[in-house]
Amino acid sequence: MKAAVRDRYGSVDVVEVREVDRLRPNDDQVLVRVRAASVNRADLDALGPKPAFARLFMGLRGPRAPGLGLDVAGEIEAVGPNVTRFKAGDRVFADLFLYRNGAFAEYVCAREKAFLPIPVGMTFEEAATLPHSAVLAVQGLRLRDGRTIKAGDRVLIDGASGNVGPFAVQIAKAKGAEVTGVARTEKLDFVRSLGADHVIDYTTTDYTKMGEHYDWILDTDSHHSVLAIRRALSPGGVYVTLGGTARTIFAAVLLGLVVSRVTDKHMGLLIWWKPFNPQDVATVTQLMAAGAVRPAIDRRFPLTEVVDALRWVDDGRARGKVIVLP
Repeated sequence: MKAAVRDRYGSVDVVEVREVDRLRPNDDQVLVRVRAASVNRADLDALGPKPAFARLFMGLRGPRAPGLGLDVAGEIEAVGPNVTRFKAGDRVFADLFLYRNGAFAEYVCAREKAFLPIPVGMTFEEAATLPHSAVLAVQGLRLRDGRTIKAGDRVLIDGASGNVGPFAVQIAKAKGAEVTGVARTEKLDFVRSLGADHVIDYTTTDYTKMGEHYDWILDTDSHHSVLAIRRALSPGGVYVTLGGTARTIFAAVLLGLVVSRVTDKHMGLLIWWKPFNPQDVATVTQLMAAGAVRPAIDRRFPLTEVVDALRWVDDGRARGKVIVLP
């Protein structure tokens, strides 16, 4: 079978599509024929890796797992002897973050608990956009204690045009929030089309210096200091970041903890993330069924052009999700 692999860390140029052995499911594993996968910023971060300390978990000299790709949707082709939830022909999707990745391939093989059934009426492409990005959006708008945004809240999404941002904008709007989306100049109309009430062009304007205050700020990739962002929060406001460089991540964790302890504002990294949490997946699929959320698909690439797909996202050109088709 064909699969996208890399043997070393580096840019998108270290990725190549090769013929590899197709795995056979054993025990509680299922073999899934991939019908669609989607690119996430996390796929690009894994190449570097970013942040650099991720090598401690991924492999110091090179990646332990050569495969790439988190989001996958497809049909079960075969099941192991101890599989109880699925059968051949079932339509399933998954976030393979905890299962050695590998979505950019013709087939994937993982434990059955990695997968959930694709809802009736949802296409493979739609399903492939959801597992990583949409779940991050849901959880980034909710604290560990269950506190979440509410109707009337002023919510700012920094990175509103990428992978997570479009879902976050729509989810916040569905909850009745007043939403501001931050993106670059050429993507502002796209962010408006998602339902954002206001847009900010980060190439010309720093939202932390505008004098505006927000009840909730979701940052998809930290670029501002925690102290600067604190000034843009309303009393009792929340700032959640999904990642960034090692420096910004440590600042969000350490300085954010201090700010949270000595003020009434909560600031920090999304350390309560639960990959592909079934309850959060259900939240997204219900919002889709109600017409409140729609996956924003920018373009499609065949598996043989997965490097171009990764580069398209890495260059910041994507408006929403990029699909990879075997």
